[in-house]
Amino acid sequence: MIKLEYFTQSDFDHLIRWIDSPEFLLQWAGPNFTYPLTTDQLMHYIGNANTKNAPVFVYKVVDEAVEQTIGHISLKIDRQNKAGRIGKVLVSEEARGKGIAGVMIEKILYKGFNELNLHKIGLGVFDFNEGAIRAYKKAGFKVDGLLRDHRKYNNEYWSLYEMSMLHSEWRAKNIS
Repeated sequence: MIKLEYFTQSDFDHLIRWIDSPEFLLQWAGPNFTYPLTTDQLMHYIGNANTKNAPVFVYKVVDEAVEQTIGHISLKIDRQNKAGRIGKVLVSEEARGKGIAGVMIEKILYKGFNELNLHKIGLGVFDFNEGAIRAYKKAGFKVDGLLRDHRKYNNEYWSLYEMSMLHSEWRAKNIS
């Protein structure tokens, strides 16, 4: 159905097109980028990515049937604590509502737990992103807590759920 391939400079235009507002950029990346998203920002983003001992792995999501990029996801690595953090999850407008996000999460969890032998993988999701929260819970993530009024956008504050999954939970889910 889909595959994860390293995100490279040739993929920048897709992502820049998809990020069409400051609000969406904050939802997608937190405060790590400024709007409008630029090639320079993305070059910095992938600067140390996607090598054997990289601190982050950045992927495009490809629909295998048509070889078309339909999404984006990253996994930041904390090697000392054997932990990962999923970030920058995005499914293109035309691919939404087809279960792609769930498959993306399954694939990134496989990479983190099976290939990188991580102990824990976490993520943050704004409390109003109900579809993403459902997808993460369905994948097996547990809510660790709520960071109230965590980010300010214009004149409002957004709260952020922290969620995680342990390797033992992932293994138990995938054995049954």
